Amino acid sequence: LIGCGKMGSAMLAGWQKDTQLTAEFHVIEPMLDAPELANSNTYFYNSLSEFPDGFVPELVVLAVKPQMMAVVLEEARFLGGADTSWLSIAAGLSTQKLSAMLGGEAKILRAMPNTPAAIGMGITALFAGHQVAAAVSALSEQLLGACGSVVRLEDEKLMDAVTALSGSGPAYVFLLAETMAAAGQRLGLPADMAMQLAIETIKGAGALMAEDAAPPAILRENVTSKGGTTAAALSVLMTDDRMADLLDDALTAAARRAAELDAQG
Repeated sequence: LIGCGKMGSAMLAGWQKDTQLTAEFHVIEPMLDAPELANSNTYFYNSLSEFPDGFVPELVVLAVKPQMMAVVLEEARFLGGADTSWLSIAAGLSTQKLSAMLGGEAKILRAMPNTPAAIGMGITALFAGHQVAAAVSALSEQLLGACGSVVRLEDEKLMDAVTALSGSGPAYVFLLAETMAAAGQRLGLPADMAMQLAIETIKGAGALMAEDAAPPAILRENVTSKGGTTAAALSVLMTDDRMADLLDDALTAAARRAAELDAQG
């Protein structure tokens, strides 16, 4: 694992809890400050130069920012051998771009997790290049599954859409909580109570969607009495597709930025 920031640490914590994994984890992170992640099968290095000579990893997980990837891979590509595969969780960088950074013939997988992985409730999309062995692809899915659900992509072009929807999605929900709490406060609720009500409402609604087989549209209709308070609120949000258009514009902007990161990488 190269890079052990918030997402890398969340993934590593999930791997260490997975009793089905019989692997050693070698972590390269100059700014690492997570002593709770140290154990008998996890080794930490402050730089690539400290990595043990002669050790060839089966899978290298790249958890660094896309803007730093070229610099990191300039050194890191010498870690791998002919049988090494590389799993990137960086937004926007295509397998073609990553392979070029690694010398042109690398075996590349791409994944897009999201921050609920930190509590084992993430959702990750995984794409494996055609040259990646089935066993490595299965291992990657197992690693990512330790942090939540995994969906497989057959078309890499869809990764930008995944990034816009689920990769960036938690931030949209956090913004929704902020906005709901602020509106509640303007209606007279104490700030801490308004925030608690907003967070618990979002948490409960999410849990209900996960448990109920009905689609969200049906769940929405079920709690919307004709002429009631919910209908009054939805008449504002849904008039002229106001909320739909706003979210469509937001996801389009995120997907466009992901494409730009690949072009700039």
